[in-house]
Amino acid sequence: MKALSFPKSHRLLRPADYGKVFNDVQLKVPHRNFLILATPNNLGHARIGLIFSKKNLKLAVQRNRIKRQVRESFRHQTDLPGLDLVVLGRQGLVSLDNHSVRSSMDDLWRRLRKKYAQSQPSRAAPSESANRGTG
Repeated sequence: MKALSFPKSHRLLRPADYGKVFNDVQLKVPHRNFLILATPNNLGHARIGLIFSKKNLKLAVQRNRIKRQVRESFRHQTDLPGLDLVVLGRQGLVSLDNHSVRSSMDDLWRRLRKKYAQSQPSRAAPSESANRGTG
C-alpha cells in the first residue's frame, strides 16, 4: 500500500513550481479534454500539479471529481520519469464519466512516457554527430 501513496513530495505545491513548468515546457501531450505540460526535474520521480478552471467546470463538485480521478490515475503510475507535470483541463470535461476520465488519463500517461523516451536519444544525437564531423 505504501508504494501507491501520494506524498507532498509528488505534488507541485508552490507557484514557483508551476512557473518553472510554464516557462520551460519540454514536452506537451495534448488530448481533447486535457493538456499535459512537462519539464524535467532532478528529483528522480514525477510531480504533478492540476489546473481546472471555473470556465470549463462551473461547479466545485465537478472540478473536485475530475481532480480526484486525475490524482488517482497519477498515483498508479509508478514508472513515470522524473518530470514536473501540469495537467490542464479543457472544454467538455463535465460530460465525461469517471471511467472515461481514467481511460483518457491512462492513454495520456502512456503517450507521455513514449514522448519522453523519444526526446532522450534526440538530445544526445546532435553532440555525437558533431563529434564525428571533427575527426
